[in-house]
Amino acid sequence: ETEPATEPAPEEEPEAEEPADVVVMSYADYAAAELDSEVVIETFVQGHQSWWDNKITVYCQSPDGAYFLYELACSEEDAAKLVPGTKIRVTGYKGEWAGEVEVMDGTFEFVDDGETFIAEALDVTDLLTSEELIAHQNEFVAFSGMTVKAIEFKNGEPGDDIYVTLEKDGAEYSFFVEVY
Repeated sequence: ETEPATEPAPEEEPEAEEPADVVVMSYADYAAAELDSEVVIETFVQGHQSWWDNKITVYCQSPDGAYFLYELACSEEDAAKLVPGTKIRVTGYKGEWAGEVEVMDGTFEFVDDGETFIAEALDVTDLLTSEELIAHQNEFVAFSGMTVKAIEFKNGEPGDDIYVTLEKDGAEYSFFVEVY
């Protein structure tokens, strides 16, 4: 006699678990990290540039600091989901280009834990002449009580780059606005 054939029990898919060595950094840890080191952060989308060629540049902020995420790997479908307030976890490398501290060569995933955050503009007008202003790099900020002295456009025509000179209390300040 032969026994009836039995099929082996299907193997259960293990639940995706985060590797034990992945540590999400606080903003203070990120700020203290060496350039070119790997960073893992969780933060909230505030805005982004246009998606192009499976990449997107994103402006993010958390209650404790802000991040510039340069050319994250991103599908066009995911780019449409990067709306203000959306929480993401980013893995990349801390870099700097022309004084801009950023996360480069990054990937991200959505964090669906119910948390959202939209930053309110912090008025930093009083910091215009202070070295403390750089501590607010990439944050949503406002300047008040300033007068427009000049507006110039790249190549003399409205387009991608706008150069604005503002005046306050007899001093002039130059701002560069990128439009994408």
